[in-house]
Amino acid sequence: MPFQIRKYLFLICRLQQCQQTKQCSVRFLLLSAYDAASHRHWREMLVAGFPEHQWTVLALPSRHFSWRVRGNAMSWALKERDLLSQPFDRAIATSQADLATLRGLVPELAGVHTTVYFHENQFAYPGSGSAHSSVESQITSIYTALAADRLAFNSQYNLNTFLGGAAQLLGRMPDHVPAGIVEMLGAKSHVLPVPLAEASFVPQLRQPDQRLTLVWNHRWEYDKAPDRLYHILKLLRQAGLDFGIHIIGQQFRRQPEAFRRMADEFAEHIGQWGFVQDKADYREVLRSSDIALSTSLHDFQGLAMLEAMAAGCLPVAPRRLAYPEYVPDACLAESFPRDPLKDAESLAGKILQLARQGLPASDAAAQASRRFSWQQLKPGYARLLGINAQAAPGTVC
Repeated sequence: MPFQIRKYLFLICRLQQCQQTKQCSVRFLLLSAYDAASHRHWREMLVAGFPEHQWTVLALPSRHFSWRVRGNAMSWALKERDLLSQPFDRAIATSQADLATLRGLVPELAGVHTTVYFHENQFAYPGSGSAHSSVESQITSIYTALAADRLAFNSQYNLNTFLGGAAQLLGRMPDHVPAGIVEMLGAKSHVLPVPLAEASFVPQLRQPDQRLTLVWNHRWEYDKAPDRLYHILKLLRQAGLDFGIHIIGQQFRRQPEAFRRMADEFAEHIGQWGFVQDKADYREVLRSSDIALSTSLHDFQGLAMLEAMAAGCLPVAPRRLAYPEYVPDACLAESFPRDPLKDAESLAGKILQLARQGLPASDAAAQASRRFSWQQLKPGYARLLGINAQAAPGTVC
């Protein structure tokens, strides 16, 4: 058989194999415009979860927020022009990316099917003290959403507050606001949480005679409301509860005053203090704790709480934000976001109630968080990205 005929038959056979298995490698462009810890976790899980595809990743550091959300398109378009001009099959960007501007500056991207992933939105940050909330960043996020083919949000709360915030902002504009923008965005939106690594699901280490151990594992910033944690600790001590607490999480140069007060006044109760760099050590702290506590005023999904649940901690959280979507109703405290003392009393009361009635089996929380595992969420990500979740690693057409 002549060589050209054999080559032709081989190509036909190869094409048929790809069509039958749908395992052709897809060339992805992944853009993380403000690569904070949870964003980095998400993109690393995504790339590792679909190794059979080709990934080109661009990430900008999580600092100088106002500049980052307005300047990322300029930074990428001028510094990475050759890379961005390459042929891509699909793109996925975080919501801080100025997608509309980037597509204008790099026309080759205009025809690439693009999904935008919202870890957060610019409409639902706490009203005071936030460096993030501004009309400019809010309207830019609307442009980005309009420029995308699909939108994904890590929680229903995130989706609802984005659409509601966009409607309110556009409703304040004086004229020439096209009708149906919010409905258009809602029609192409999906809810798909940030997944947990499989290593998060580990047996609990707690000993039967161990005193009640709490863990607060959030960023050391004002929006996580550490002042309320301080008041909770005072209330628990006043109630005579024998407890210990690990206060861990990402730290920054400037920290709320509440952390100094807690370090001074509750030294005998505090176990692990500060950021735990090693992931295995971090998970061990979670495994040794009974209750994971949140005081947050801002959490679009609550990855820290879910990680603690996966390790067997019972969650205690206020009835607000995304928490009602996965925290058992019996573990939710009534929410008073505008009243710090009343909020602290509600959360402290829930902890005391659970401690007195006896904590449920440690595996209940872990089972409740199982739906956030990569194994459970991978098919949803495959559908979102338009790829085959069952493709074998290394398969390339």
